Amino acid sequence: MTKILIIGSASLDTLHISGQTHHTVGGAGLYTALAVAKAGCSATLLAPMPEPMPEPLQLAANQISWIGPLIAPDQLAQLEIAHHGDGKATLIGAAWGATETLSSQALPTDLSGYFCVHVAALPTAHAQLEFVQACRQRNASRISVGTYAKIAFGETDTVRQLLERTDFFFMNENEARGLFGELNDLRGPDGSMWFITMGKEGAWLLRGSEQIKVESPAVTEVDPTGAGDTFCGVTLAGLANGMALREAMLNGCSLAAQTIQGIGPSRLY
Repeated sequence: MTKILIIGSASLDTLHISGQTHHTVGGAGLYTALAVAKAGCSATLLAPMPEPMPEPLQLAANQISWIGPLIAPDQLAQLEIAHHGDGKATLIGAAWGATETLSSQALPTDLSGYFCVHVAALPTAHAQLEFVQACRQRNASRISVGTYAKIAFGETDTVRQLLERTDFFFMNENEARGLFGELNDLRGPDGSMWFITMGKEGAWLLRGSEQIKVESPAVTEVDPTGAGDTFCGVTLAGLANGMALREAMLNGCSLAAQTIQGIGPSRLY
């Protein structure tokens, strides 16, 4: 089975949706890894690993290979998010926990056996860049990176360096505007692929002069947390399994649409 390594975090999340509060699990790294596994690849998550494993994370841990420094459960990242519908949300609070000290020293020494290494959201873009550089030194065949609004707007220059050094880059429409401003005339790189997720409008690929746009199935949104990370994981897994770009992206949009119909990553189990 083709292998993909995901670098990131798992978190314990508190979600406020339609006047109700839900306690679940999340984290960009965890969502991406679960999506990779759901799409038929072997997913390895490099993230701080709690010992003992909290019961809410047990189902997820059973579906992926989890490696990384051992931590106490109270050192897990914790997020609090208020969702307002139509894909809009407010991050009320974020504690990165042990993810703040995760370093490239935790990487396996040889990454050539993975189809690609994906660097998901980390506390800073600088931390992501350190991992990208270390992955190249450890013979990674392909490197993928995802971003988020805080660093796209706050560490724009560093995120642009990431764009130049990766084979795949995933962002949503808001993050893309933070990096590029107007998107109408945006041209992708010649040597890599940029994926822009656009919520219910689907997703967009840019590679040089090539552009591919795919639609997303119309569904009733319950919890949009992790939709972009799900698209990322499924698309990468599709490419790893030999799918054409459009087919891999359509699969990504389809599973992302399924994911947002449940609370947390429950639809990825």
